[in-house]
Amino acid sequence: MSRLLTLLPAGLATLLVLAACSPALNWREVRPDNTQLSLLLPCKPDKAEKIVPLGGQPVTLRMWGCDAAGATFAVAVADLGNPARAAPVLAQWQNLTLAHMKAGPVGAGAGTSQRLPLKLPGAAGLPAPVRVVAQGRRADGSPVQGQAAYFAQGAQVFQAVIYAKEISPEAAETFFSSFKFQ
Repeated sequence: MSRLLTLLPAGLATLLVLAACSPALNWREVRPDNTQLSLLLPCKPDKAEKIVPLGGQPVTLRMWGCDAAGATFAVAVADLGNPARAAPVLAQWQNLTLAHMKAGPVGAGAGTSQRLPLKLPGAAGLPAPVRVVAQGRRADGSPVQGQAAYFAQGAQVFQAVIYAKEISPEAAETFFSSFKFQ
């Protein structure tokens, strides 16, 4: 009995440590409606839809997103109706996102950004898939990191993003490496 009483505190301490280490990110596969894309999100996503001007024309933008471990994860897709419109629309989308988070070219002022190639089999070759890493400011002036992928398949354009005060490299790797076209 005394041995059990001696081991009990150690066992409770171990359980508390394990509970504290439980993952805040519960990755699950998401397949945006009417696309061939599948990806992982770390939480159950909410879904929204709205009409937005992209490339000078109103299009329906469908979004799936959630918040987990202090970060916002989201994917958005719009069907442009014409694959030739993808390159200018994705360029516009990148610029609008960077402007919204007050991020600019690398080395410019308060915010910086960097464009990196993104390997994504099944995505259109032109425009080439790209991953943008940026540091900027939220509307309230607080710092924000953002990482976004921009890519197309046919007439569909995609943006997948993470926003956080500080983005976990492991979470970003899991998120961005999960994109697959069926």
